[in-house]
Amino acid sequence: MSEEIKNAEYQLEEKTIAEMQADMDNSLTTSQELVMLYMKRIAEFDKSGPMINSVMELNPDALFIAEALDNERLMKGPRSKLHGIPVLIKDNINTFDRMHTSAGSLALAENYGAYDATIVSKLREAGAVILGKTNLTEFANFMTEGMPNGYSSRGGQVKNPYGDFDVSGSSSGSAAATAASLCAAAIGTETSGSILSPACQNSLVGIKPTIGLISRYGIIPIAHSQDTAGPMTRTVEDAAILLTAIAGVDSMDSATLINIGSTREDYTEYLDKNGLNGARIGMPKDYYHDELTDEMRAIMTEVAELIKSLGAEVIDNDNIDTARKHDSWDVLVYEFKSDLNSYLASQGQNAPVKSLREIIEYNMKHPKEALKYGQKLLLDSEKTSGTLTEPVYINQKLKDLVLSQTEGIDAYMERNQLDAILFPTSWGCDISARAGYPSIALPAGFLSSGEPFGITFAARGFEEDVLIRVGYAFEQASKRRRPPVINS
Repeated sequence: MSEEIKNAEYQLEEKTIAEMQADMDNSLTTSQELVMLYMKRIAEFDKSGPMINSVMELNPDALFIAEALDNERLMKGPRSKLHGIPVLIKDNINTFDRMHTSAGSLALAENYGAYDATIVSKLREAGAVILGKTNLTEFANFMTEGMPNGYSSRGGQVKNPYGDFDVSGSSSGSAAATAASLCAAAIGTETSGSILSPACQNSLVGIKPTIGLISRYGIIPIAHSQDTAGPMTRTVEDAAILLTAIAGVDSMDSATLINIGSTREDYTEYLDKNGLNGARIGMPKDYYHDELTDEMRAIMTEVAELIKSLGAEVIDNDNIDTARKHDSWDVLVYEFKSDLNSYLASQGQNAPVKSLREIIEYNMKHPKEALKYGQKLLLDSEKTSGTLTEPVYINQKLKDLVLSQTEGIDAYMERNQLDAILFPTSWGCDISARAGYPSIALPAGFLSSGEPFGITFAARGFEEDVLIRVGYAFEQASKRRRPPVINS
C-alpha cells in the first residue's frame, strides 16, 4: 500500500463522479489516492481549521478497500459508475464492519451493525468505497424539541461550511461534508425534510425518493410510513448515479415490493437539458410563498422566469387545498417506538441497549452528556403501547394519506395537469413526506448574507425520472451552485 499521496496536486474540490471515473480510467489518479486526499481534507477542514464537524468517523478499512478496487479496475474494469468512488453515509445506517451505527446517541455509541443495510450492500456491489459516517441531528431529529439542527450528543455540532448559518437537519453532516468536498457524494435519510432542507441550506442537490423505491432495512428508523434514504450530491448527474445504485426491491423491506416495475435501470438516462420544455409546473403560493422575505421572493420570481424561458408553463393561480391541514405528528410518535424496538431486536445480543426504554434510562443516568436538550419525543413515544393498534394512530395515519395524496398533491396535480410542483426551499417537504412522494432539492442562489437558498420540485409516487428531467434542465440553465470558501 502507498505510504504517501502520490498525486497531492490532484484537485478534489467540486469534482464530479464522472470526472473522477475518467481520471481513474486515464491513470491520472486512483481510488486509493482519492480516499487519501479526502482524508486529508477532512483532517484540514472538518477536524481542525473551521471545524465543520460533519464526519463522525472514518472507515478504518477504506484504504484497503480502495486499493483492492484499483487492482480490480486494472484486471477486470470498473463495476459501475461508482467504482472506486469515496462515499460518506449517515450514522444511522448499518455497516457490518468496524464502524459504529449510533444515530448520534451516546446510548448507541458502541453499537456495531449486525449486518450491512441493504443500501450499503448495494453501494459495495457497485464498487463504491464507504469512506466513513456523518454526524447528524440525534435520532434524525426525533429526540426532543428545541435541539439545534446538526447537534448530537455523540458527535457534537455540525457547522454550515458557508458561514454562520443554520446547517439544517437531520442529514446535516452528509450535507456539510458534500458541500465542502469532503467526499464525492453522501447518503442522507429523510422522514420529513431531512434531506431536502440541508441540501437547500448547503447549495446541494438532494433526492428524497418515493417510499418503497429504496430499502430501509438496516437503517435506524423514525417511522416506516415516511422514512427513506437518498442521495446528497453537488450535481443532478451525481444524484442520478447514486440513486441508480441504491434503488431496487428488497425482500427485507416490504414497502419496496410496490416498486416492482417502477425502478429505472439507469436514472442518468433522464438527464435532459430540455427537460422543462413543454412541462407544466405548479407554483402554489398560499402558505409556501406568502411567508417568504422580499429577498427570497425575488429569487423565486427569477426561478419562475427562468423555468418559463426553458419552455415550461408555470401555473401559479391555484393552491394545494390541504396544505394547512396537517396538524399532528401522532403517526411518527406512535411508529417510532415500534420501529426502533424492532431495529434494536435485529441487532441481536450485542446491541448495547435493547429498547427505547433502555435508551431513555441510559440518558437519564448520564444527563450532563446525553440530555443537553432533553428527550421529550423519546418520552412521548415510550408512553404509547408500541403495538400500533391505538385508534388515535390509525385515524391519523389514514387522515394523513387522504390529506396529502387524494385531497392534496393528487388533486392539485390532476386539476392543473401538472408534471411537477415547485416549492421555495424545502417548505413543501411535509405534504410530500406524508404522501410518500418524491422530491428533488436544487441550488437556486444565495441571499445577500451569503446564505444558500434552494428550491424543491415534487411529483407523484415513483416519478423520480420526471424530477431528474426538470431538475437537470434547471441546473444546467441556472448554474446557481458555488462552493463554500473554506480557510484552514
